[in-house]
Amino acid sequence: MGMRIGYGFDSHAFKPGVPLVIGGLKIDHPEGLAGHSDGDLLLHAITDALLGAVSAGDIGTFFPPSDMRWKNADSTLFLETALEEIATAGYRIVNLDCVLIMMRPKIVPIAGEMRARVAELLHVSERDVSIKAKTPEACRRKAPP
Repeated sequence: MGMRIGYGFDSHAFKPGVPLVIGGLKIDHPEGLAGHSDGDLLLHAITDALLGAVSAGDIGTFFPPSDMRWKNADSTLFLETALEEIATAGYRIVNLDCVLIMMRPKIVPIAGEMRARVAELLHVSERDVSIKAKTPEACRRKAPP
């Protein structure tokens, strides 16, 4: 059997009054991410990458935002479905490398805990999961005088 690689991307705007969930972790932050489900952009991107790797569609194919069953849903459910699709296609996850592009919150202090949670959800070793964060360059530049 050959190797397959999937690519996933997701973004959500911040929204006051909702919990912030990234990588299956609730993070102490004044704003959460707006979304039809819990807004977990990391698990959404991973779900899309896994589904794409086996040509099974995308997260919207399985969990359309028009379907109220998925309103405020825990994104681990989406990931579990993607894992079932991977297994059905006869593949397994070897490793995962993720980059979060965000100004806040700082990911470095919680990256280890996030890696552990994602590895647990994917049923792989922590050493097979990499989670990094980058600050968008445009956000770091000072506005011209």
